[in-house]
Amino acid sequence: MEDHTGPARRAVTDAQARRASRAWWDADADAYQQEHGDFLGDADFVWCPEGLREADARLLGQVRGRRVLELGCGAAAAARWLATEGAAVVAMDLSAGMLRHARAGADRTGVRVPLVQADALALPFRDGGFDIVCTAFGAVPFVADSARVMREVYRVLRPGGRWVFAVTHPMRWIFLDDPGERGLVATHSYFDRRPYVEQAADGTITYVEQHRTLGDRVRELVAAGFVLRDLVEPEWPPGHERLWGQWSPLRGRLFPGTAIFVSEKPG
Repeated sequence: MEDHTGPARRAVTDAQARRASRAWWDADADAYQQEHGDFLGDADFVWCPEGLREADARLLGQVRGRRVLELGCGAAAAARWLATEGAAVVAMDLSAGMLRHARAGADRTGVRVPLVQADALALPFRDGGFDIVCTAFGAVPFVADSARVMREVYRVLRPGGRWVFAVTHPMRWIFLDDPGERGLVATHSYFDRRPYVEQAADGTITYVEQHRTLGDRVRELVAAGFVLRDLVEPEWPPGHERLWGQWSPLRGRLFPGTAIFVSEKPG
């Protein structure tokens, strides 16, 4: 990766965020899979760095025979797991680099699902075409207009369908992005909604991650028409010593790192 100037909290346009996300994940796909691929597996649904698995949590409910869309699928390990559970799955991502790894994962496992390169702000699917839409840290944190993502998901879900997504827990934005003791000191305002931005020496924005409060997320869901059924904050499990960026046993034992929103479109 190229050198970057120091990260900052500042406003960016939706177009800037989209360009940055596509370029970042295309460039970082190999390194990301090398670092995290063994943890995520080839055909497994891991919701978060805490290691919560859909096989145990069953946040999606019954998946056998259901039509499922995975947004921001990355290498599509979760989509392949869903397929092995009997779901009819489509895996979608903005990044061609990540979808390249999805194809490689299909070759290794023999489990193949349709792959679609598209933008979560304009889902290329018909109204009511899915029973479940899900994502583990995909799409939602990387777009400026996440309320529009909620509306798009609502559109493509059938009545009674379920929308489940995991994001960095909003309280983590108070702290530095550090897995050690420096990451235990409150530094930023929880109410500062400016995104985290990295840029190259020439000023090109290379990475953007958005911040919303818990209340913001609930209001986005409700405004789109969803009913919030659960908010899961996975605890750090005993014996889990793996570091993942700012996630660590030290921080995980003190405060949550992930928020998983479980919602439904009224039937």
